[in-house]
Amino acid sequence: MTEWYKVGKIVNTHGVKGEVRVISSTDFAEDRYAIGSELMIKHDDKGENIHVVVRHHRLHKNFDLLQFEDYHSINEVEPLKGATLYVSGEQLDELDEGEFYYHEIIGCKVFTESDEELGKIKEIIETGANDVWVIQRKGPGKDILIPYIEDVVKEIDVWNKVIRIHVMEGLVE
Repeated sequence: MTEWYKVGKIVNTHGVKGEVRVISSTDFAEDRYAIGSELMIKHDDKGENIHVVVRHHRLHKNFDLLQFEDYHSINEVEPLKGATLYVSGEQLDELDEGEFYYHEIIGCKVFTESDEELGKIKEIIETGANDVWVIQRKGPGKDILIPYIEDVVKEIDVWNKVIRIHVMEGLVE
């Protein structure tokens, strides 16, 4: 059975020629949205899966704009708004040591160096300089934002879904 991994969310249409506006959740947008790439569109509320092939990809402001084969107008892509884009696990490349896919990091439990469990990573935000990991606290309180930098993230074990961090002053309140 093929596994599918989230690479983005369709947030709106763009223009009248069938483009969709996507907020990406992948570091490999150029690869994932290359012409001819196969994606699956999934509406969580509708329970339907639509397989599409990328016809065109371009960047516009902070969005990836995509056109799919067999979708030529705004009327055809309007129902896709709010859907999530997935890529097949068969299309994932081997990464270098120390590199990870978002789906490997999201869901990991985060511990301090003194073994205090802070919570689980629920989201990754791209900021340009470095990614920021959003930790949903184990107990009550606001989410914790940690930068993915060497001074903070000390150990990543994706097999056991465990991450150890160094808590710098002011990082966790």
